[in-house]
Parts: sequence; structure tokens; C-alpha cells
Amino acid sequence: MKPTLLCISQSFAPDTTPTGIRASKLLDRLSAQWDIAVVTEARGPHGVNGVRVQSVRSRRPTRLFAAIRRLRLDKLLELAVWPDDSIFWVVPAVLAGRRLIREIKPSAIVVFMMPYSAGLVGVVLSRLTGVPLVLNLDDSPTCTDMHPYFPTRLHYHLARKLEDFYAASADAVVYVSETNLDAVRARQPEHVRQRLHLVRYGADRTDVRQQPTRDTHFEIAYVGAMSGWWALIEQDAPPAGLKRLFRAWTRLGRYERTVLDQRTSSPAVIGRAIVDAIDAHPDWAGRVRLAVHGNPYPPSVVARALAGAAVDGVVDVSGPVPHDEVAQIIAEADLLFLTLPARTDGSRGGRISAKTYEYLATDRPILAAAPQGENWDYLQDKPGVWLVAPDDRRGMSEVVQQLAAAKFAGTPLSFDRRELSGQLSYDTRAQEFAAVIHAGIERRRDGEPQARR
Repeated sequence: MKPTLLCISQSFAPDTTPTGIRASKLLDRLSAQWDIAVVTEARGPHGVNGVRVQSVRSRRPTRLFAAIRRLRLDKLLELAVWPDDSIFWVVPAVLAGRRLIREIKPSAIVVFMMPYSAGLVGVVLSRLTGVPLVLNLDDSPTCTDMHPYFPTRLHYHLARKLEDFYAASADAVVYVSETNLDAVRARQPEHVRQRLHLVRYGADRTDVRQQPTRDTHFEIAYVGAMSGWWALIEQDAPPAGLKRLFRAWTRLGRYERTVLDQRTSSPAVIGRAIVDAIDAHPDWAGRVRLAVHGNPYPPSVVARALAGAAVDGVVDVSGPVPHDEVAQIIAEADLLFLTLPARTDGSRGGRISAKTYEYLATDRPILAAAPQGENWDYLQDKPGVWLVAPDDRRGMSEVVQQLAAAKFAGTPLSFDRRELSGQLSYDTRAQEFAAVIHAGIERRRDGEPQARR
């Protein structure tokens, strides 16, 4: 009879969030070793074999929140709702988890975050039952890429305290970024530092079937929710009058840890680089384009931003796509594009994009526009990757011209990354994650110091 695990993951399949995808992929593999029950807010069908899923509704005051947002008073929610609006899911999830613990008697509780409120479910359940606790933090609450600013300085200190509380309360903590892990580890006492582990995102090459691309076109693909749309709009049409006052009010009291140039996380720079490439090769007009897949922003906002940046003629933007279609989209592209916003203060970034691994699971060339930091360091020695700064329009244009010219000459570039397959696969990630779970169980068994219960 297999041992059991109770997993808490507010986002889970069929959600296409990085947390939902990671939890689903890992638990699908871990179900070979454990009988697994999952508590989630996501509605089915979940489609993860061998995993029992219980969907639990939040007690979030949805209508009130919607009314506040319609009145454009989001700032009130930022100030009052902490750490995020999934705090209203905590009590129902604790009650459901408590019932499951009585029934399945798990060897450990595993929590996948974001959102960060979900960690409180695990801490409460662990303290009530004595079951070992493993917390997976996809992105650090204090990562300056994910959280460059907070509503107030107090909110920043609360986020830092929450992260330290999680580290002290858990028997093992998982990060996906070594930079973020090292930053958190540096401020912990020695016995807590030993609980922090690195298990990166993964990608399975078997998900990807490489396809020949169209000979007459060169398509650059970006998969995911680009941002920076409003930054582009306001660059050409700065808010004035009441809008300017409203903007000042939304930023009142804000505590900025770093300043990101959000325009560089939009299609603006790569779009202008494509325009430059076409200007240098007029016969490429209409044949070189960027396709953005997975955009959740309103089409009217996207259209205004693209027109303002003068790239609407070379950029196509489509809405969200099911995750099982992503592999095929990137397999059919001529070049895969990745961008993170430039850091205007020159500091190092700690975030690593989940699409980094999905891109590396293909044989496609990759153009990565990233600041110095975790993502840059990880990609630096990988085959078929061109690294440029997020605002390096000339560098991007040179890469596009080089690769498009090769494609149109009948010699498109591809790269054999099969040696990375074992390192990137979710089979490997699941083994690493299982080792962390076992370490957490052993640590609790050995009676190492925990936060006061």
C-alpha cells in the first residue's frame, strides 16, 4: 500500500497558470509513489491520472470586489486585502484539508504557491495535525521582478515577514530560482537555511512534435501574457487632468524597490526591430511577423498600444490558448521570443520565466531579451540562444535578419538540444521534488526546530 500525500494548490489543472501547470505535472509523476489528494479552487475536469481532486469554493466577496473595481478603486483592495484575495479561500480549504487528513492520514502536506495565501492553509493544517509540511514557492513574495513595488512600505515588510514565517514553519521549502533562494537563505538562521531547496520548472520534449515551417514566411512566436500595454499607450498619450490626478492617487504611498521599464515587456522593441529588418530587406515586407499567443488584455487596449508603438503592421496578438496547444505553437515557429522588463537601476533580476524551459525543449532558435540576472545566467551557455538586453532594438534586429535570411535561403537554423531533455523533463523534476518531500519528512521525524507551534 502506497503512502499518501495531501496537496494544496489553489490553482490546478485545467488552469494554465505556471503554478497550476507545475503542480499538475509533478503530481502526475509523484502519483506513482504516493496516493495523492488535492484541494484546489480550480474547477474540473482536472485530467490528472491517479490523483484525487476536491474543488473547494472560495468565500471571496466577488460582487463587492467587482463593484469596487468598476468604481476604479482597486487601490483600496491593494491596501486592505493581504496577502492576496485568495485569503478568502483559506478557511474553506483548511476545513476540506482537515477532513481529508482524517481520512487518508498523509505522510506530508505539500502546498504549491502562488497565490501566497495558500501557504497559510498548509501551516494551519500542519500545526493542527503534526503532519510534515513542504511549501513550494514558485516566485518569491520578495522577488523584485514579480513585485517591484508594494502599496506601502508596510506591505513590503509584511511580505518579507510572511516569507520568513513560511521558511521557519515548513520542514522543506522549494524555490524555482536560485537567485531568489540565495537571497532568502542569506537572512535565515542556519537551521532554517538547510530547509531551502531548488527545483526548477520543467518541460517534456515528448510534448513537442517539431514541424516544418512555411518557406515564404518567418514567424517569431511569443507564448504568454505580455505586459506593458498601458505603458505604451501612456508614452504617446500621457494622462492629463482628472486622469493624471487619479494616477497620482493610485501611486500615493507606493513603496518601489526597483523600477522596471514595462515597455520592454511589450512587443514594442521587438516590433521595431522587425520593422528595421524589413527596412533593410524590403522584399521581406509581409513575410516577417511576431505572433503573441495567450494575451488576456482587451483587444482595444492592445490595438491602441500597437498603433502607438507603430508596430501594428508586424505584430499579431491572439487570446489565451489551452496549454496542450502551446507545444505545437512553438514547434511551428521559426524563432521563439522571450522578454523580461529592463531594470532601470541596473540591478540583477531573480525571476526565471517558465517558458524558458518550454522553449529549450524544442529545436527552435531562441531570442531572449532579458536583464542581467537569473534568466540570463541560466540561458547563457545553452545552444541556439541569442541573448540581448530588453531594450536592445539593434541587437534584436540583427538576430532577426540573420535567422530570417537563413530561412529564406533554404537553410533554416535548428539546434539539437536532446542532451538537455533529461535535465528539463518533469520526470527529473519529480525525482528532485520527491527527494525534497522525503527530506522534509525526515527532518520532522528527527525533531529539528520549527517555528513555535
